[in-house]
Amino acid sequence: FPLMTNDANNSLKQSESVDWHTLLISISVILLLSALLFLFPERGNKGIEIAFQFLTQRLGWLYIGFGIVTILFLIGLALSPYRNIQLGPRGEPPRYSGLTWAGMLFSTGIGTALLYWGTIEWIDYYLTPPFDIEPKSTEAHQWAMSYGMFHWGLIGWGFYALSAVCFSHAYYVRKESSPSLANACAPILKTAVYRWPGRLVNAIFMIGLIGSASTGLGLTTPLITESFKTFFGLEPSFGFTIGSIVLIITLIALSVSFGLDRGIKRLSNCNLILMFAILGVVYFSGPTLAITKQGFESITFMVRQFPAMSGIYYPGENGAFTESWTIFYWAWWIAFGPFVGMFISKISGGRTLGQLIWGVLGYGTLGCMLCFIIFGGYASILEHQQGVEIIKTFNENRHAAVVLVMTSLPLGQWILPLFFLLCISFAATTYDSASYTLALAATRSIRQNQDPARWHRVLWAITLGILPLSILSIGGQSQVLVGLQTISVVVSVPMLMISILMTASFIKSLTERK
Repeated sequence: FPLMTNDANNSLKQSESVDWHTLLISISVILLLSALLFLFPERGNKGIEIAFQFLTQRLGWLYIGFGIVTILFLIGLALSPYRNIQLGPRGEPPRYSGLTWAGMLFSTGIGTALLYWGTIEWIDYYLTPPFDIEPKSTEAHQWAMSYGMFHWGLIGWGFYALSAVCFSHAYYVRKESSPSLANACAPILKTAVYRWPGRLVNAIFMIGLIGSASTGLGLTTPLITESFKTFFGLEPSFGFTIGSIVLIITLIALSVSFGLDRGIKRLSNCNLILMFAILGVVYFSGPTLAITKQGFESITFMVRQFPAMSGIYYPGENGAFTESWTIFYWAWWIAFGPFVGMFISKISGGRTLGQLIWGVLGYGTLGCMLCFIIFGGYASILEHQQGVEIIKTFNENRHAAVVLVMTSLPLGQWILPLFFLLCISFAATTYDSASYTLALAATRSIRQNQDPARWHRVLWAITLGILPLSILSIGGQSQVLVGLQTISVVVSVPMLMISILMTASFIKSLTERK
């Protein structure tokens, strides 16, 4: 792929290139849902709670089974002769170096939510542990320090890798006109790709992406607001939250307007530098040996308990915990999967299927594990060994607990500007990638060296900010968290069905190719 420096040559500006049916249907549904939540917050909150309980209890087994099958399928595919399938012309070098590619896929796949959950997720499990373990016990702490790494590990990244494999094979090997979800399902949909079934598939994907992106943005914004408020001594308000979302969306729109190389690539490289800088500060200025020891113990425990954590005993054992957390996470990964997969496919030209699978699973899992080991481990040591009241702060304000962990470092509040920049940079990278992908999905045809039209990318960047504002207006932190969890679960249901269809199309294409 040539470097995209001339927007006039690389952007699709013609209005006829846009799939207007898909675009208008997707935006209309999001505007309607956002308006209902904003105008009727109490009814919306009640409906959200009912939907979450119904979906997790009735469909939980489907998510658990799909997760297990996905990771086994990917490992089998990566060890088979199919691993050597080239994405693009044979002998073509990868478009991006290994480090840049890893940074782009990692930044797109997780965002600022990792900084939030990586620091405090263990507290939820410590206070309400799985398998009816006594809360706040030594055993509860052992499970708590390991479960987060599991939720952000192999199976989660496996959902991303599966989508990336399907999109990449359709785009680079079958030479579909664009890496859209409908085109990825072409071996089964056939000519229906260009009629209403194909448009429906793409619209469901776009609505699902906006819904799942709202979950991450809804968690990200209060964390950015809290760190900014603490450093400058400001008072919190809903207006301040709106201002934060507007700031993020503005940065997203600016970044996505520059395209892949000049915007997203540079932000991803910035993310890696900032993240390793903060990880290094926490690790080396904190209790290094204690963090290392606790990290190795957590990894060992997770490996031993991997089958149990995967849900092989569900629903007979650990039902409530699995429904509240594991199924929520699998729904979130599945809802995000096609988006991240489509984006990864766009940046993976020149690689093989095997390199793609092992890269996504390896880079993604290791990066998340580092954050949980260092951020979460440091938070736990502060609570249990240094007398810092992390859990008490957590019960009052979750985001304030994350900020307290960071300001407990020798640098004090002066770590917050760096942390604030990382949060903003991660958020901008994830959601400008989402905006880019939404524009890509609503474009009928696009060549490998082209971007969707600039106005189209910016439109989706603005749209991404609407639903989070509606969710954040429904109540307190616990209500918002349930609301965000439910949005992920609801939008993941059709995405799960489409993911199965896309995988079946990929397998059909492989067998026909053979």
